[in-house]
Amino acid sequence: MKRRLGLFFSLLCWGTLARAAISPFTVTDIRLEGLQRVDPGSVFRNFPIASGDLITEYELTRATRELFETGNFDNIELLRDGDVLIVRLTERPAVSLIRLDGNKVVKDEALMQGLKQSGLEEGEVFKRAALDRIQLELQRLYVAQGRYGAGVETEVEELPGNRVALNIDITEGSVASIQHINVVGNKVFSDEELKELFELQLPNMWSFITDSDRYSREKLAGDQERLRSWYLDRGYINFSIDSTQVSISPDRQHVYITINITEGEQFKIREVDLAGDLAVPESDLASELSFEQGDVFSRQEMTDIQERLQRVLGDGGYMFANVSPVPTLHEEDNTVSLRYFVEPGQRTYVRRILIKGNTTTADEVLRQQLTQMEAAVASAEKIEESKNKLSRTGYFKTVDVETRPVPGTNDQVDVEYTIEEQPSGQFTAAVGFSQSSGFIFQLGVQQDNFFGTGKQVGFNFSNSDTLTEYSFNYTDPFYTVDGVSRGFNVFYRERDYDEDDVSNYTTDEFGAGVNFGYPINEYQRLSFGLGFENITLDTFNSTADEVFGFIEEEGDSYLDWLFKTTWSNNHLNRGLFPTSGWNQTLSAEIAVPGSDLSYFRSQYRAEYYLPLNSDETWVVSASGRLGYGDSFGSNNYPFFKNYYAGGLRSVRGFDNNSLGPRDSNDDAFGGNLQTIGSLELIFPTPFLNDNTSWRTLAFVDGGNVFTTDCLEAASDCTEGLELDEIRYSAGVGLSWLTPVGPLSISLAMPLNDRKDDETEVFQFSLGQTF
Repeated sequence: MKRRLGLFFSLLCWGTLARAAISPFTVTDIRLEGLQRVDPGSVFRNFPIASGDLITEYELTRATRELFETGNFDNIELLRDGDVLIVRLTERPAVSLIRLDGNKVVKDEALMQGLKQSGLEEGEVFKRAALDRIQLELQRLYVAQGRYGAGVETEVEELPGNRVALNIDITEGSVASIQHINVVGNKVFSDEELKELFELQLPNMWSFITDSDRYSREKLAGDQERLRSWYLDRGYINFSIDSTQVSISPDRQHVYITINITEGEQFKIREVDLAGDLAVPESDLASELSFEQGDVFSRQEMTDIQERLQRVLGDGGYMFANVSPVPTLHEEDNTVSLRYFVEPGQRTYVRRILIKGNTTTADEVLRQQLTQMEAAVASAEKIEESKNKLSRTGYFKTVDVETRPVPGTNDQVDVEYTIEEQPSGQFTAAVGFSQSSGFIFQLGVQQDNFFGTGKQVGFNFSNSDTLTEYSFNYTDPFYTVDGVSRGFNVFYRERDYDEDDVSNYTTDEFGAGVNFGYPINEYQRLSFGLGFENITLDTFNSTADEVFGFIEEEGDSYLDWLFKTTWSNNHLNRGLFPTSGWNQTLSAEIAVPGSDLSYFRSQYRAEYYLPLNSDETWVVSASGRLGYGDSFGSNNYPFFKNYYAGGLRSVRGFDNNSLGPRDSNDDAFGGNLQTIGSLELIFPTPFLNDNTSWRTLAFVDGGNVFTTDCLEAASDCTEGLELDEIRYSAGVGLSWLTPVGPLSISLAMPLNDRKDDETEVFQFSLGQTF
């Protein structure tokens, strides 16, 4: 017969526990009653009594408390039947359904995730404390967003089968707008100057887009920090924000902000010096001390000097150097003495260089680009330059570097480069369609990182309306360990210039060449090449007089021996879609003595990228191109070596190759002088977080081509550069690195087109970027 162990335990212990009325006894068995959903194994794991234990009132109390702490039970009753301990349990209801209503700003998914983290989830045990907690947290969330009228109501609806449904009704309300911002205590700077620093603004015509008039606690904290930095960067070292009051209108729709400040006096630099163990030549460190006596103190400049000093020490191998600026104020004359204490620590060596993420590219290819070596003194400059060199190869979408101390040492680091390779679709050079060339079919490969070897290989058959080409090229960028490259190429081409929107003639070309490239330093490279080119001109009855005139004097077939040279100076941060740095290239092609034609052709190209924000998503870029060619001696300059302008890669908004001199048939004829320029604003691609594969920009283009030596057969030709003939256009563009090559689109409007100009607003091409 069952006997109660005693009276129920008080509700302070969350249930009923019988007080032992008899002497302690040894439990021979434990029986559970009342379980519906909870696993018996879970109960036994949290019930610290087992068969064979001698139990007392203390053990029963402790066991009941631990079982309650699981949160699964509303009531626990302990009974005794002989030496059998009976645990009678009343389970808490399970959450069968959670209904959300009224939330728009905070999405259902985010709310459900928050409920789950707080312990409320469909199928789990219902906990009233968790529901109350989430109600308060939601209220605080909306208040932090400036929604002071928000309300959260909860209802627990009982369902059959010991289940409940939770109904959470949310009234989000509207964000309170800022009606007044007042700065009190400013004398040096006006209210207007200081309020311009704030992200929070009074309502204006753009507020419905920027939400700058919507109050946010986080925004206010950021504005206060910007205000503090403004004063500290202008010498007001004792500046302080004494208090900030935020008041709300009775209808909870308007916010009034008052910031009380003390400006203090402006301090200037009395002296700047170095102290401690300098470790590297003092002159190297002293050159970074940009403050001079009498300069206005600036916290930002003080921090910049600190970072530059640490970088100099890092370049010298002291990767863990600590530089501490200590300003000493002289209140009597409002000056500050600034001393930088240098603690270099141990000189650091690189134990190991690790590379991750290269699924295709061979490890050897990556290490060829590294200037930081293993077992050598660690250099912050070399580690960063190695990262930049990897980025400039164009093989990789992203390159990140991390330097980690070696555990158990104070003078060794491991350097880890993590890369993300470009899509494998880059094996295809071009498959698609462009407005200038029509349908393009190309079979083969053209890859700068052929099968991950770092070698440039191309074997192509191309066919389009303008060009049929069979070609093979090969370049080994590390023909020697010093970075000397060697390459060669062979080709056969048939060009139809009439289909390319220029004068009506065709050429058959074949040739071959070999080239070598020599690194001058980490950024500059000089290359030389020698080859031959055989060109045959084909004409038609409708061919222009200028072409017939040239053939009459020079013939229609030419074998030329060509010397080519290129100098490049590349400081861009990456090979594709750069965001900072600059690059310039100077190239020349010369027909050497013994050739049928005597001419030279040269071109200078430059590009510059200036990031406007720290994450380099807003960038200003400028680029330019100058080309000039001429003949030697009595030969005419070959017109088929002319430069052209107009189209996606020069002056957008004008038809491909349509600008410049025209022949007797009024077709574009090109010129031996080219000038092209472009100014671009690169901005984040809307609705996309990944800007490594996408580029959107607004641009202004300008340029044209001219001739400095008209052919005798030219009936209407003007020689020389005419600045008033420069054409301009403006528009927007988009480039996307697709799996089969880059796709570029532009929408451009000519700004000064003439009556006879051929314009084109929409232009696109698969196979090239801007």
